[in-house]
Amino acid sequence: MSAPRLIAVVGATGAQGIPVVRDLVQSGAYTVRALTRNASSARFRELQSFGPVEPVVGTFASEADLRATFRGAWGAFVNIDGFNAGEKTEMFWTIRAYELAIEEGVKFFILGNLDYIYKKSGYRPEFRAGHYDGKGRIGEWILQQNKDNQSRMKAALFTTGPYIEMTISKQTAMPVSVEDGVATWRLPVNDGAVAYVALDDCGHYVKWLFDHPERANGLDLEVSIDHVSLAELARAFEKVTGHPAKGINISLDEYFDKVWSYDPEWPAGYNADPKDPATLTARQNFSGFWTTWQNSGGNRGVLKRDYKFLDEIHPNRIRSAEDFFTRENEKGLQKGLGSLWDRVQPENISHILKITEDQRVGTL
Repeated sequence: MSAPRLIAVVGATGAQGIPVVRDLVQSGAYTVRALTRNASSARFRELQSFGPVEPVVGTFASEADLRATFRGAWGAFVNIDGFNAGEKTEMFWTIRAYELAIEEGVKFFILGNLDYIYKKSGYRPEFRAGHYDGKGRIGEWILQQNKDNQSRMKAALFTTGPYIEMTISKQTAMPVSVEDGVATWRLPVNDGAVAYVALDDCGHYVKWLFDHPERANGLDLEVSIDHVSLAELARAFEKVTGHPAKGINISLDEYFDKVWSYDPEWPAGYNADPKDPATLTARQNFSGFWTTWQNSGGNRGVLKRDYKFLDEIHPNRIRSAEDFFTRENEKGLQKGLGSLWDRVQPENISHILKITEDQRVGTL
């Protein structure tokens, strides 16, 4: 049996990074070295509960730290937090991460990516969302560079979207509130749908890419559980929990006035310069985000997915909101956290995103 391959991970303690590291380490086929600002944090200790995870203490905004993370690794998974860095800074350091991985001899590079929705919309300004476009723009650049560089380092994209866990978590873009005993989502979706991603699926998909480097080379693996409408989200929750739920469509103005959890005129990326004309406010950024989902209903609009291909490479994937809520309810009961209904009560609801857990504070 061959020795496990070392995977360098940037973004390991984020919501997506944790299941990626978990599935890589627990497979026995890979070991992980993770870049972290704090190797004593609760999130890094969670990574180490899966098995040996080597820390490199530093930041993605340092060539020396990136080199130390990549050195000697066979593969790399890089997912820089655009809500920390802002669009411009994320783009620069993603480019440098790709280039430095080649310098350090990495053989397979996976970018944690999002759709380039501005381009997919036909460059219509109402679809501009910096946290999507910053990743998607550089994702396309990496695949273009890969045509020339694949003899040294192959590359693939892992394109995700909003985590469905965000619908049952604290201070997210699609929070639940319990109003008079009814689980309620107030979101500006119109008759569209959101292509949600389940975090537990992410580890499987990234491991599949590393397991099949020849087939994965040059691939943009775009994933989702399903395109879920607001009505379907509420219906699924009600069916699984046995408690009433409803989805209420609202305007963007009402969303930012009554649902959004911080000043919508602040920069979308909390370390971005608010005086920089390239910086988008949260209102500008998430207006484009929700416009995308308003125009993606039924997997026929701006943002689409190939669910047949996802069924092929992940036969046991989560395929619907009902499937997700069912598994999440069972998981909570097994862990002693209570039922799903218990867990969305205001006194129990928890964070899923590192950015909200950190209260939008921290260094690059």
